[in-house]
Amino acid sequence: MNKLFTLLLISLSFSVLAQQDSLWKKQARIYTPEILLGQTFASNDGFPDRGKHKQLLFQFGRNHQNNPQEWAQRYKGIKTGVGFGITDFGNLDSLGVAFTIIPQVEFNAFGSKRFSTVVGLGASYFTKNYDPITNPNNQAVTTDYTWAFRLFLHYKFYKGNSIDWRIGAGYSHHSNGHTKLLNQGYNSILFSVSGEVHQAPKVSERKRINSLKKSRYKFIDARYGQGFQVLGLAFNKNKPVYTGAITFGNVYNNSLKIGVGAHYRFYQNYYDYIQDNESLVRDGKEFENFRERPFYYASNLGIHVNTEFLLNHFGIDITVGYNIYKPGYQIDWRINEGWDNTPREITDTWMLGEFNSKYHLKKSISTRMGLKYYLFGTHTYRKQNYYIGAHLNSNLGQADFTEVSIGYTYNFRLK
Repeated sequence: MNKLFTLLLISLSFSVLAQQDSLWKKQARIYTPEILLGQTFASNDGFPDRGKHKQLLFQFGRNHQNNPQEWAQRYKGIKTGVGFGITDFGNLDSLGVAFTIIPQVEFNAFGSKRFSTVVGLGASYFTKNYDPITNPNNQAVTTDYTWAFRLFLHYKFYKGNSIDWRIGAGYSHHSNGHTKLLNQGYNSILFSVSGEVHQAPKVSERKRINSLKKSRYKFIDARYGQGFQVLGLAFNKNKPVYTGAITFGNVYNNSLKIGVGAHYRFYQNYYDYIQDNESLVRDGKEFENFRERPFYYASNLGIHVNTEFLLNHFGIDITVGYNIYKPGYQIDWRINEGWDNTPREITDTWMLGEFNSKYHLKKSISTRMGLKYYLFGTHTYRKQNYYIGAHLNSNLGQADFTEVSIGYTYNFRLK
């Protein structure tokens, strides 16, 4: 699964580059080498000693200031690109090296062209990860492939004819999206120096930017996805989460989608736990009634609000939802939020997770963030479109499952 997820993210990344090269040849190309230094925090007790976090990132991108498409003009000063990085976390023997590919979007910040915010979401390959015998103290990741996320603020301190020099500070995170445990993740605070090299077009080649008019039309979106997750250390086998959703809303100025909808999910892990008559659902145990309707108790129904930033073929997708019911999560919480390393056969004296306020928040609030690639560009109105996506689903920020999806969008105008 992790290889499938990584291949999808890589294909999305190269699709971004391909669409730019074919459609916007007259826009300025950018090549940005960036050196980053900082510190990776301990992911668990007894985490290996480490020196400074060191990273080299090289981005191929484009400045869309002269892109005549509406989305580029609405997001003033936007830049897009794909970064390729290599990271040393400060301990090669235990933490190894990460190779990263990460699509990135950059916006002007604080109303200034000198400040910019960079958001990136991609994938990393690790040369070292957790092993109970050879590498027991590194509980950050247990898979070769992980999600990679970065959020940075840059300041341009010198602007030259063809290169702009910048300093930056930000946050970097790697984790596998709950596809295998242990999965504490890597969290790092970093500082950077970068040189943004411009390959600007001739002035005579620049297209005239027409004045923008406001527009709005309706959309209805249907998607199917398949997620991947594990239940706990004693059930550390990757099983599917089947998902479906419908969203209805508005597209504003061919650049922003906002909608509301409903989603359904079926967790194979919850269903199998009930069907296999595991510890917590046996006669006399807390969830014995789950055996009466295992399909229901393995299901999840919720409503959501979706926001998507449209960048032609590319979409940055963020969803916040409320779970109307998700009963199987009670088993999940009991197993994973009590004492560490809960065994498959749970004794009566074992300390399980408590149903506190933290539990109620995580059970109620779902979040979803990821990338979408549209078959047809969204820069103008089009009745029908299709997309593929890669997303990380969470329980209020705590990873729930990694998902790949396909979807269909129908757009229409009301008279």
